[in-house]
Amino acid sequence: MSPRAAFVSLAFAQLGHSYTHVLVLLYPTVVLALEPVFGLSYGELIVLMTGGSFLYGLGALPAGWLGDRWSTLGMMVVFFVGMGAATILTGLASTPLGIAVGLGLIGLFASIYHPVGMAWLVRNAENRGRALGINGVFGAVGMASAALIAGWLTDLVSWRAAFIVPGAICLATGLTLWVLVGNGYLRDSARDVKPGPAPSRESMVRAFFVLSVTMVCAGLLFQSFSIAMPKVFAERLGTFTGGTVAGAGTLVSVIYACGVLAQLVGGHLADRYPLQSVYRLLYLAQVPALLLVAAFSGLPLFFSVAAAMMLGTIAVPVENSLLSHYSPEKWRGTAFGAKFMLSIGVGTLSVPLVAVIHEMTGDFFWLFVLLAGAALVLVIATLALPREGARATAAQAGAGNTGGGSAPQKV
Repeated sequence: MSPRAAFVSLAFAQLGHSYTHVLVLLYPTVVLALEPVFGLSYGELIVLMTGGSFLYGLGALPAGWLGDRWSTLGMMVVFFVGMGAATILTGLASTPLGIAVGLGLIGLFASIYHPVGMAWLVRNAENRGRALGINGVFGAVGMASAALIAGWLTDLVSWRAAFIVPGAICLATGLTLWVLVGNGYLRDSARDVKPGPAPSRESMVRAFFVLSVTMVCAGLLFQSFSIAMPKVFAERLGTFTGGTVAGAGTLVSVIYACGVLAQLVGGHLADRYPLQSVYRLLYLAQVPALLLVAAFSGLPLFFSVAAAMMLGTIAVPVENSLLSHYSPEKWRGTAFGAKFMLSIGVGTLSVPLVAVIHEMTGDFFWLFVLLAGAALVLVIATLALPREGARATAAQAGAGNTGGGSAPQKV
């Protein structure tokens, strides 16, 4: 692949990560404007996300398998075109059932990106932690933009525009990629550019079971946090939101923006320090941060949410590096698919969890106490991961061969 084609491929991969998080996270902000439209409560409306959240996780495993067995770029075309069309369809819906169907299709097509796009990225990266960190920046930009786009388009135009405009942009991107793949300008990569030291079969099996537990906990944390945040800000930071959807969406976007540089920090830590130790310490620090979110309101709440989100965001490249290390090269897409099926699929429980807790208590105090417990379970589970001695030795040897510096990312 030529340098120019490699750059174009990288651009589409990064855009895909941003689009995924923008389109999946539109609804938690748009829903604030739908209560008077349909005459339903927040709890009744937010639960319409359940099917989409479930398919977002369930579709990841078959998507990763198809990326490994068929075509990475072919699956990426399906991702862009399908998700763009589904988002437009959601904006055209006239009933809660229509919205639920549209959100379900968004979740299904969005499930393609993480197993397919990230496996492709890892295969073509010389410094995996750094590459995953850069990719994470684009994901964080997407998360930061979602609430802002949804809030402002809803207030300035309509809730329908909040879906149709970004959906049309995603669809146009997919059609462009389709043309580039069809004429042979972009092609699939075959093998890792820089193979790493292969772990033993025993270590891979052990890591798979342990990481299954940690990824379920992390998925529940992230999904619940993302869904509840706009409502938390609307209720506990009314002075700062002005009681508007755009105000709540802007604050959510500021929180996600804090995670942009955090992804680079996570990538740096993943390349320089023992993955297990960094992963464990980040989630251990999440426990008190989440308890503070449960207890505070006003500005202390905002800073507590920022701290909790920052810690979780730094952990993402570290977790993906762990999974990449313990995954066979030819099945990496399937491995990432299994990860996101677990973390996002089980994270589907977060939708009814958020809805039920808010309906029963009128607040989110017990939600964040429960999430702090999930973070603690994750920390305990990491103690069972394989020892890092062999990996650290290999990493140090690799650093010595490159003069101790970071090799440029190659895609």
